[in-house]
Order: sequence, then C-alpha cells, then structure tokens
Amino acid sequence: MSKTIRVGSRESKLAVIQSEMVIDAIRACDPSVQVELVTMKTTGDKILDRTLDKVGGKGLFVKELDRALLAGEVDLTVHSMKDLPAQLDENLPLVAVSSRETPYDVLVLPEGCTEWDQSKPVGCASARRTVQIKALYPAIEVKPVRGNIQTRLRKLDSGEYGALVLAQAGLHRLGLDARIHHIFTPEEILPSSCQGILAVQARKDFDREILQQFHDADSWDCAMAERAFIRALDGGCSSPVAAFAQLMDADTMKLTGLYVTEDRTHSCIETIICPRSDGAACAASLALRMKSEGILWER
Repeated sequence: MSKTIRVGSRESKLAVIQSEMVIDAIRACDPSVQVELVTMKTTGDKILDRTLDKVGGKGLFVKELDRALLAGEVDLTVHSMKDLPAQLDENLPLVAVSSRETPYDVLVLPEGCTEWDQSKPVGCASARRTVQIKALYPAIEVKPVRGNIQTRLRKLDSGEYGALVLAQAGLHRLGLDARIHHIFTPEEILPSSCQGILAVQARKDFDREILQQFHDADSWDCAMAERAFIRALDGGCSSPVAAFAQLMDADTMKLTGLYVTEDRTHSCIETIICPRSDGAACAASLALRMKSEGILWER
C-alpha cells in the first residue's frame, strides 16, 4: 500500500495555492506517494473585527494547524513564513522552506482607478506597515483592515479605503499582479521578516527527504537571520520591527533591521554586512544593539 501524506492548510484560496506548491514538489520527488490536502479555519481567520495584537498575535494563524499536527491528524502544515510566531513548538520543527517569492510590499488601488485618492484611509493590517506608511505619508490616515486578500480587495473596491498595502508575493500567487499600483522599495517600506517564503512544519520523526526538491538553502539562511533579529527583540505581530536579509554572494549576507521604540516615537534602520554562516548571530547582535540605543532615546 502506498504511503499517504496529509498536508494541513488554512482554507483561504492563497493558503491552498501555497499548499499545492508543496504537494506538487512531493509528487515530483516521489510519484508513488499519495498526498491529501486537509484545510481548516484558524482562530485568526475567524476573528476579523479586531487587529491581531488585540486578540493574541500571529499564533492565532497556526494554533489549529499545530494542534492537528501534534495529534497526528496531518503530517505536514504549510504557512506563509511571515505569519509564524518568533518562538515555535520544539516538537514541530521547520522541515523545509521555499525559494523566496518577491518580498516587497505594494500599494493597491480600487479596481479601475489609476489615481490614488488620498482623502480616504489606507488599509493596513500590521503595525510594521502602519509605522512606515505614516513616515512616508504623514498626512494620510491609516485604518486597520483584516481578512484574506479577496476580502480586503472587496472592502477597497467598495470605497471603504483609498488604497491598500499588501504583500506582493500573495497577489502574485493569486494571479493578481494587475492590481498593483506601486511596488515599495525596502528603503520606502522594509518588508516583514520572511515575507515571500513558505514554511513547512512537521513532527520530529518526519522524513524530510521527500521535501528535498522543495527546500531552498538560500531562503533558509535569510529566514533564520531575519527571525533571529525579530526574536532578539521579542517581536510579534503587535511590534513594528522588521528585518530583511539578502545574499550578496555565496558567502556574504546583507541584513537591514528596523527598530521602533515601544512608545513609537523613535525609529532607526541599520544595515550590516556579515558572513552568511554567522547571519543569525549577527542579526541578533544588531537587534540588541539597536534596542539598547532605543532605550536611551526613550529616556
């Protein structure tokens, strides 16, 4: 009897597309393996009337998937890596990450519009984006928006917002590139840690060999550095901190970190160049140094 691997996913269209990317890679590695997609609605998908920092953070997007994985109801779970909490259950390690899709944030206008109506608020789902948008456009009102991409776009097109700021990777995977009005450079808006990367979790005893064609070592090293920066600051979805790593060559990494003081009155962005092999350690050291400088600002 052929083996069956059950892949757990959130039930949104984007989450299913992303999980199918993992499923296709498994089938390409071993066509004899049967793969079953198991979708579920997470707490984060159910609570849409409050921002994440008010209801428990990014962990709400993985709680039900983690439970199903620990209970043996699924064998793998697939996530947008930027949605994973900084601290993971040690019993559910990351077993693979994808190559990185374009990591940037983008501005999206109502369908059919070519001019941005700045008299209406910008819809934004994260503190990181909010802080940086307000720095770029001090006169613009920023208003929270929740829901999957299609839900947010419906709110935009109904006239509730003048624009949205979304991740380019999600729009691309949904075939919605035509909705993009402007792509923000990292100098304008620093992307979220691990934006554009998919992560696969499993139990400790899972055989990772089946994911060898999916896993990307370059994305892994960048993601580990970015997560180390966020973890050193104890950053979650309610925190506007961010980190973005790029490989300059096979052995060298460039990492840019954003630190914002707790009262959000001061912020700084700093870039370091470091050995790729020391990326995570250097990222954590940068974060702690920026935080110590931030404490002096708050005084």
